[in-house]
Amino acid sequence: MSKTKSALGGGRQSSGRGNRMLAERVKTARGRKPSSTRWLQRQLNDPYVIEAKRQGWRSRAAFKLIELDDRFHLLKPGKRVVDLGAAPGGWTQVAVQRVRSEHPGGGKVVGIDILEWEPVPGATVLVGDFLADDAPDRLKQALDGPADVVLSDMAAPTTGHPPTDHLRIIGLVEVALAFAEEVLAPGGAFVAKVFQGGTEKSLLDWLKRDFETVRHAKPPASRPGSPEAYVVATGFRGRKEETQREE
Repeated sequence: MSKTKSALGGGRQSSGRGNRMLAERVKTARGRKPSSTRWLQRQLNDPYVIEAKRQGWRSRAAFKLIELDDRFHLLKPGKRVVDLGAAPGGWTQVAVQRVRSEHPGGGKVVGIDILEWEPVPGATVLVGDFLADDAPDRLKQALDGPADVVLSDMAAPTTGHPPTDHLRIIGLVEVALAFAEEVLAPGGAFVAKVFQGGTEKSLLDWLKRDFETVRHAKPPASRPGSPEAYVVATGFRGRKEETQREE
């Protein structure tokens, strides 16, 4: 069984009903834009959306993290994880399961979002801006120490103008990376959403300077027509001042 099938099927036998399911058509309701109707129809017929509901994940994005972790092995039992921009909580749920934070001796997971969001069993759910001055200390306190992994599935609202959208998401990655370096332990990992077509050279240079390995990946759960991809940086070398002290 491929990793994609394993992630989508959860290793359980299917009744076959999903294979016989006819594509649902959505009527254009009065006042609803055609683009909204297309989005709703895509959601109703997306196998990842259907399977996320069946398995209890809060969003189809959970499968993206599952597939990334199956490939890069970031979320090991006992690890401390921060999920930035965590609402509605799909990535937080996956992190809880994989680091076994609900079990004695397991890891810890802290999610933070500027919006109110529902608690996730096994995780500490914070509401606030991760860019606030006290955010790094709040997260370290909740984790009982520095983080081993910082995750960011954040995306800026799109404008429809690719160059502008690219700059916006790179800006988000930069602020997430700056934050990650405040809370990561040496050897830690950073995962963030970017657009296909490459990470900006200045950002890529930054990542290569501060992490031992930097790779790009597009998990199968990312929609084929979407330009999103992920940058996965592992082996954090430590904050500059810490490195200088060691030298």
